[in-house]
This record gives sequence, C-alpha cells and structure tokens, in this order.
Amino acid sequence: MPVVDVDPDELRELTGHEEKEDEELKADLFGLGLEFEGETDDGEFQFEFAPDRLDRLSVEGVARSLRYHYGDARGVYVPNTNDPEWTIEVDESVPDERPYVTGAVVRGLDLDEGALESLIQLQEKLHATMGRGRAKGAIGVHDLAMVKGAPLQEGAEPSITYRGVDPDGDTFVPLDANDELTPAEVLEKHDTGTTYADLVADLDRYPAIYDDLGLFSFPPVINGKRTEVTTGSRELFVELTGTDQWTIDRMCTIICYALSARGATIEAVEVNYADGATHPSEYGPELVRPNLDVDEKTVSHDRIETLLGVDFEPEEVVDCFERAGLDASYTLGEDVSYEVEIPPYRVDVLHPLDLVDDVGRAYGFDNLEPRYPDVGTVGGRHERSRLEDAVRTSLVGLGFEDLLNFHMTSGTENYDRMRIEPGTGGAAVADADEPNASAGVFGGGDPIAITEPYSEEYTQLRTWALPSLVMLLERNTHNAYPQDVAEVGFVAERDADADTGVAESRHVAGAVARRDASYEAAKGRLQAICDDFDADLATPRTEHPSFIEGRAADVVVDGERVGVIGELHPAVLVEHDLEVPVAAFEFDLDALR
Repeated sequence: MPVVDVDPDELRELTGHEEKEDEELKADLFGLGLEFEGETDDGEFQFEFAPDRLDRLSVEGVARSLRYHYGDARGVYVPNTNDPEWTIEVDESVPDERPYVTGAVVRGLDLDEGALESLIQLQEKLHATMGRGRAKGAIGVHDLAMVKGAPLQEGAEPSITYRGVDPDGDTFVPLDANDELTPAEVLEKHDTGTTYADLVADLDRYPAIYDDLGLFSFPPVINGKRTEVTTGSRELFVELTGTDQWTIDRMCTIICYALSARGATIEAVEVNYADGATHPSEYGPELVRPNLDVDEKTVSHDRIETLLGVDFEPEEVVDCFERAGLDASYTLGEDVSYEVEIPPYRVDVLHPLDLVDDVGRAYGFDNLEPRYPDVGTVGGRHERSRLEDAVRTSLVGLGFEDLLNFHMTSGTENYDRMRIEPGTGGAAVADADEPNASAGVFGGGDPIAITEPYSEEYTQLRTWALPSLVMLLERNTHNAYPQDVAEVGFVAERDADADTGVAESRHVAGAVARRDASYEAAKGRLQAICDDFDADLATPRTEHPSFIEGRAADVVVDGERVGVIGELHPAVLVEHDLEVPVAAFEFDLDALR
C-alpha cells in the first residue's frame, strides 16, 4: 500500500496544533487509518494507508483530515476559484491514445523546500496510484512566469496548445538535461525517457504541449527545463493529460486542494477541444477546469444504525458527517434518510457504504461495544481452518517463519520475475499416472485481473504463493541468514470449468535461504510435513522455468500431482538480488486432507 513521508513539524504547523507530541500525532493518525511505518533519515514520519484515500498522499491532505478529526474544521470545504484567464487548446493532431487534458492556474504561492518536496511527492504518488504509472494520467507542474501564452486574437486570454508532435520533430531541453532533444531522443538518451518510453513509443505522433515559444512539455514522460518549478516560483500552471477525463480531473482536484492549503489561490482554465479532436462525450468539447463540483449521495438512517450497531439521533449522524468533512441534511418521516454532500477530492466515496464508514470513523470504531448477534447459532472452526492451523504448526516446528502476505500482486512479480508466462499453467491437481498430467507450468495459470487497480503493484490476484516469499527474501537481504520462510495462503486463477469461472485454493509454500540450501533441504522438510499428515509423497523429476534444470520435481501426494519443489534458478536469484541459494516448494493444501 502507498507509504507517504510526512514532516511532523509541518504537520503541526498546518493543523495549528504545535503542542502535539510525536506520539500523540501517531496515535491520532492511527485512528484515521494511517499506520506508522518508521522514520526517514531526515526524521520524517512514514505512514502507510489504504490506497482509496488519495487525498492523503501529501502532508496537506493528512493535515486536513486531522483538522476535521480535532473538530477545527467541519463540513464540506470548496476553495474559491477565480475566473479563467488562460485557455488550453486541444488540437486534432493529439494522439487518440491519449486525448484528454485538464488543468488549473495557481497563484500566490510561497514555496519553501518542504512545500516543494511535498508537491513533488504528491505528484509521484498520484502517478503511481490513480495515474497507473502515468499510463492513465500524468501531471505536469510549470512555473507560470516562464510560460509564454499565445493570444488567440487581440484582447483574448493567453493560451497553450495540446497537440501531437513527430518523434523527430521539434526540440526542447528536458528537466535534468542541458541539451536540446527531440521527443525520440528523450526516450533514447534521457533516464526518465527510457523509464516511460513504453507509454508512447508505439505512437505515430507523441503528445506535446506548446506555448508561444515552442514545445515545453512532453507528457507523460517529462517537462521542459524552461518551466521548472523552484522555491522562487510564485505562480504555477498545472496540466494533466491522460486516457480518462474523470481520472485526470480528480487528480487535478487533489493537487489544487493541497496547494490551497498552502495559501494559494486557484484560478480556472478553459479547455477547448477543436473540431476533429477526441473530446469527453459526457462533458462536451468546451470545459472549465478544475472541476470542483460537489457530489451527492443518499443513505438511510436505518442502514447506518444496522451496520454500526449503534442507536443514533439524526443530529448525531449529521455531526459525524460534518466531522468527516461532509455536509448532510435529513428528512423526517417514516424512514429517515440523509442527503450527503461530498467534496470533490473524496474520490473514494462510491457507494452509501462508504458514507456509513465515515460515520463510523467519526464516531470512533473504538467506541463500538461488542455484542452477540441476534442469531440462534454458535460459530465454530471450519475444517479447512483447522487444517491450515495444523500445517502452520508443522511448518513452525520445522523452523520456518510463518508469514501472511497480500493476495494481490502484479503480473511482473507473479510471472516475469519468476521466468514464467501467464496462461501456461495446467490443472492445479492432476493424476500422476496420466501421461499429460504434468502439462503446464505450476503457477502459470491465467490471472484474475483487477479491472480498475489503484496501484500498479496490485493488478491481479496471485496464482501461486512462492513469488510472495521470494519478494520477502529480497527485502531482507540485509538480515542474517539462514532465512527459512513459509506461508499457507490464498491463490486464484481463471478456470472455465468452475461455476464462477475462478478456481480458488489454499497453497502451502516454503523457502529455505542459506548458503548450503539445496533440493535435499527442501525435500526433507516437505517429507516431514507429509509424514505429519500420513500422506504418501513422491517427487518425480520435472522441468519448471523458476527452478534449475535437473534440480526440480513435481510434488505428488497420494498419487496426485499437486505442486513443485526445487532449487531456484540463478536468473530468479539475480532478479531479486539474492546472493545465497534458495530451495523452495509449493503445493495445494487440500492434498493433506
């Protein structure tokens, strides 16, 4: 999940609570769902938080949440917006693959080093989350004093133009460079260009933004050096381009709120899509941005009480909404319901349940009293849960550290870094006597993709658990060896024969990382687990891209192929910066029933 660096002194200043000690701030933020992860070398706090609250990707957003939490602010706040003076003209030459643009002008800023670092962090965190690594949305922030607006006609407002450019066409000096380069040369020679080249490399024309002096921004790759923002910048031009208008509008809104918290004034810009240019059908070809419209949703009083288990007076619910940064009104009648106004930076409020969650947080989940449900049954342990605990006990007894990893991952971690291809898996469980039973790569099943992921790190459900263990070993190379880790966890892959189209299962995975790690070390531990559950184990030789040829085998339990075991391939070790051998195994938990 996203981790944000927060300067505690800035946080105290922005909240107006200079008296707060560090530990008090940590406790207050934990109550808001931000978990303290540690400190940077500069003494800044690092907080991990749920990726739905993207308005908290900066110290300004965190401070806003705290002010509501302390009762210093109430209800919906929308910053005043001055009438537009600038226009973004969208030319028909803009690539259809990246047609949309939005923006804002920000005036009256006083940027010190802390404020500038916070802005840069917010920009990059939004790129990584909502912007999906800049693929869906990318942000450019420019010193307005260095942008030369081209007047459309005598007396008209200044403008910049979003258009397409030939890869070997106009030149500009990109950030962190001194020489003029064409867009194609940026992708080839500049470090940032090579990083994001795949976003535009296949396009016939590249996206570009021009002012009266020429090309000054090459989205989504890099800005020009001429308009670089420094602590001396007092007015900014914020532009965002992308594949979805709603997404870049919301990203722009979050930036505007953060800069408004620094005392800046927000000024609207006009966006005009030319005839022949692809424009957002739901908005039309002429827009005024940023979009700071307040959304509205309805939730019933009964639903709030039922889900939270608390009896509220309507005035109490309204108070909770206001302390959550929302506005609410209610109508009395047979069924009390609330019309709730939601500020534009709250991109996470998609459903009435999100409103109930806000009421619960404002009320304080710690204040909820546990009670028995009005159901005439008593719960018990599921058989699978008992089996999982028993296997974990065996693993710990064999010296493994028991882990609990995320079920979600990315295709890069699940497949690429383990040297396997998606869609190459066979049956999860197969009869060892069948000649085609070993067809397919264990872990190579078709992925369950997340349709709208907030982060490029979590784009699918994992198809096997071993990559999670190897990632953990990668993050712990600074710790002493041996490191023996194991997990009993959830995996899933596509299965056309399943009722839901998804095959879900629990896998047992273990990895032995030490200088003398070998196939025999992993096999001995696997054998001990099978002996604990009176299961017959066989390990016929097999081939698997993640393991060394000749040092890998199928895991066959009671006559069924259920997993794989072996020594990890050197290429996998190098990819994860591991300097010791690793032997590992993974198999289906149900094989031990």
